[in-house]
Amino acid sequence: MEEIEKYFNALTEKQLNQYKALYDLYVDWNSKINVISRKDIDNLYVHHVLHSLAIAKVISFKPGSTVMDVGCGGGFPGIPLAILFPEVHFHLIDSIGKKIKVCTEVATAIGLQNVTFRHARVEDEKETFDFVVSRAVMPLTKLIALTKKNCKKTQQNALPNGIICLKGGELAHEIMPFKKMATVYEISDWFNEPFFQTKKVVFVPLH
Repeated sequence: MEEIEKYFNALTEKQLNQYKALYDLYVDWNSKINVISRKDIDNLYVHHVLHSLAIAKVISFKPGSTVMDVGCGGGFPGIPLAILFPEVHFHLIDSIGKKIKVCTEVATAIGLQNVTFRHARVEDEKETFDFVVSRAVMPLTKLIALTKKNCKKTQQNALPNGIICLKGGELAHEIMPFKKMATVYEISDWFNEPFFQTKKVVFVPLH
């Protein structure tokens, strides 16, 4: 938890308590439904929560914004972001039902009011949102092709509406088709833990 407090020092007591509750909840659920690698659960706050919150270094979502988390898995980046932005609505979608069950149970346990969940493939989601977020769920070309329909045309944030995704490793080839529009941020510019040395946030405006 100290890493979260180090980089986000204006959290309310409620937010701190929600973040603190995540560890026991994920340990418990992970023993029943494996949503985080067993050997990685001890690194929950750096590898999963703080990693998710890197998106908040790119944009501070305006109250009333809507965000879809595609392929949310165990709830990342959607749940940590929903705690940080309580006045923003997050819609978490995954094609694996048991992962959505874990997300729903965790959100309920910590009293998150600004999240909805759907067990579905993103192809079947018709709603529109200001932003789409994801964490290494699929190649950028495919992600953009599948979610362009879900991006609202009217803008209310400092950044144009689009996709903000967490990626790792060598991205030059993947980003090539979007080179003129994509912005790549090095997470190591914000967080100094070794885990983030190869991690990036990629933003691609869609309107």
